[in-house]
Amino acid sequence: MSRPPGDAPRPRRTPPAGSGRPAAGSGRPAAGSGRPAAGSGRSASGRSAASRQGSGTSGSGRPAEQPPRRRVGEPRRTADGAPARPSRPRAAAGHREVAPPRPSARPARRPGPPRRPAPSGPRTIKLADPRRRLRLVTVCLLLVFAIFAGRLVQLQLLDSDALAAAAGANKYVRVSLPAERGSITAADGTVLATSVDAYDITADPTMFTPEATHLPDAPEQAAALLAPVLGQPKEKLAEKLHPNSKNPKSQYALLMARQSPETKNQIADLKSALAKQVDTAACRAQTQLLKKPADKGGRQFLDTACVNPLAGLFWDQSTRRSYPAGGLAANLVGFVNAEGVGTGGLELQYQQQLAGQDGHSTYASAGGNRVATAGGARQDPVPGSDLRLTVDPDIQWAAQRAITDQVANAGAEKGYVVVQDVKTGQVLAMAASPGFDPNDLASARADQLGNAALQDAYEPGSTAKLMTMAAVLDTGKADWDTHVEVPNTLQRADRVFHDDVDHETWYLTLAGVLAKSSNIGTIEAAEHLGATQAESNKVLADYLDRFGIGKPSGLGFPGETRGILAKPEDWSGSQQYTIPFGQGLSVNALQATSVFSTIANGGVRVAPSLLAGTTGPDGKFTPAPAGAQNRVVSERTAKTLTEMLESVVTDEQGTGNTAKIPGYRVAGKTGTANRVDPKTGKYSGYTASFIGFAPADQPRVTVSCVIQDPVNGHFGGQLCGPVFKQVMEFTLKTLQVPPSGSEAPNLPVDWKP
Repeated sequence: MSRPPGDAPRPRRTPPAGSGRPAAGSGRPAAGSGRPAAGSGRSASGRSAASRQGSGTSGSGRPAEQPPRRRVGEPRRTADGAPARPSRPRAAAGHREVAPPRPSARPARRPGPPRRPAPSGPRTIKLADPRRRLRLVTVCLLLVFAIFAGRLVQLQLLDSDALAAAAGANKYVRVSLPAERGSITAADGTVLATSVDAYDITADPTMFTPEATHLPDAPEQAAALLAPVLGQPKEKLAEKLHPNSKNPKSQYALLMARQSPETKNQIADLKSALAKQVDTAACRAQTQLLKKPADKGGRQFLDTACVNPLAGLFWDQSTRRSYPAGGLAANLVGFVNAEGVGTGGLELQYQQQLAGQDGHSTYASAGGNRVATAGGARQDPVPGSDLRLTVDPDIQWAAQRAITDQVANAGAEKGYVVVQDVKTGQVLAMAASPGFDPNDLASARADQLGNAALQDAYEPGSTAKLMTMAAVLDTGKADWDTHVEVPNTLQRADRVFHDDVDHETWYLTLAGVLAKSSNIGTIEAAEHLGATQAESNKVLADYLDRFGIGKPSGLGFPGETRGILAKPEDWSGSQQYTIPFGQGLSVNALQATSVFSTIANGGVRVAPSLLAGTTGPDGKFTPAPAGAQNRVVSERTAKTLTEMLESVVTDEQGTGNTAKIPGYRVAGKTGTANRVDPKTGKYSGYTASFIGFAPADQPRVTVSCVIQDPVNGHFGGQLCGPVFKQVMEFTLKTLQVPPSGSEAPNLPVDWKP
């Protein structure tokens, strides 16, 4: 086998002498050389002796002295120290020269068989045993499969119930979609109540812990910043910002619901300003120190200036109820609570129609995130219906201003005004004082939040004499010019009755009894309703019932009183004589107003109404049904009573002169009654009132005024007459009612014996 060119021949070892075997290649020419082996001409035995000498072993078997090693650059020397013979030139190609044996300190070993020449090609790298790697990979795979199998056993056998419950809870999420609440408008479309954009101010309590904020008192610092903005005590806010003891991992806390966009913007600006304040190099350096232990200069808390305590504050878009007209008709409209549910007035009465129907959206969820590809279901909310009232905003404003001023002037506890259309029964205005602003319920007292015109039951006093006169006239027991002799006092049952002033015997017509508001004359007239007092009581009670006394008005208003009217057989000895002139029974202001509207409408009572109609989600307006009608007295009786009521205003002896309106004929009646204190149940103070309608010749509007517990005066004509005049004048002009076309009849009020 040939070697690659330039590869030096590898010398062969020469067997030691006496081995009995010739040296490799001795006596034979080297392959292809043509010369004797080693090319020296010496015998193998001669080389054997030289080998023994060069091996460093003496003839006795002891090691010979080692020749000194030569230094680098020195000529090679022989064993005796003589310079070595220069090396021979390299053999020609194809010939190989056997190198002399190298001196060795080890004894020569027994020669073995000659080695095969090394292959002339590249050396082969022997790989490691692959079975070791295969065993290692197999063990690793078995470990992985064992972990998977253990986890599978845990999920399927040990935790299957808990995981199934959690999956059922998180698989589908149902989110409510609130419906838009309907609005409430006046008759001309003026918005009295509507829903506007708002924001719920919320917080994540877990972001206010010392670990999250690196402040020991983050909730307290945040509460101090929010308190003046939200108008809440900082202690209350701080309590909400602390983690809930029952659910410490809860990430939601509602601080304030339905706040205005202005409030939200104020909080957002404050939060943004604090975020910029902490974004400084000094604060970032402090933050880096939090990662170091205390013994290496680290710190546990940051400086207050380097922390934004409002970082965990958020806001969710919502809606809130707004009342653009403020306190206008607030006693009618009512209000909603913090959850947006009607709590008072029409907001409560029509809660279902206004609220609409909430929708919902159902979607798949995983880890709190919506899975968009899993589908879901959605039911859109149905908006609430809009309410249109019968109230005229201008008349309502005039009524509120008039009663508010007079309550203040009289030093009274409260007062109310009702304006009603005599033909339709629709309420054009219903004002109460003191009132309230539904946008600012916190500033109102609890007793101001109702509607006193419907919720107060009071004794009507002399205004109730109209019903007694109607019964007397309608039954034909007397006429307007029937003569009535009125003494100064009258003994009946266990009481002695008086008029409001001492007087000699009056000689009055029945019209004069009503004009001068005589209690004694009214008792005498009522006694003629029946053959006995018991029969008279039944007849009068029947007419009171027809006028709607002791029954709901028909509005269905929350908290409305039906008044108090006992059965006639239960009337006490004195009560059967006080009821005819308006004491011993109770009414609300609308009931009293409706009595006069019935007379103005020719004796036909029309049930009062506040709702003109509704506009549904489809935008279609549906008018409210007309009020129920029933005849109470004949048209002739109603006409006579109207003329008698005019005498109250026009006659010099009448008690209602302050209610005169130039150009219009006015029919009305004053009332002054002892007031029952609702707290003690005893009489205390007075109730002053005036109720009337105009024009008397073509009645269009009824206006009533009631003032409770006045201090500066107490007569109805004195206190409520001016209020009636002010409101009625404004109403007639607003409705563009033409003036009367004839003069009042001025019925005689007295006669000479």
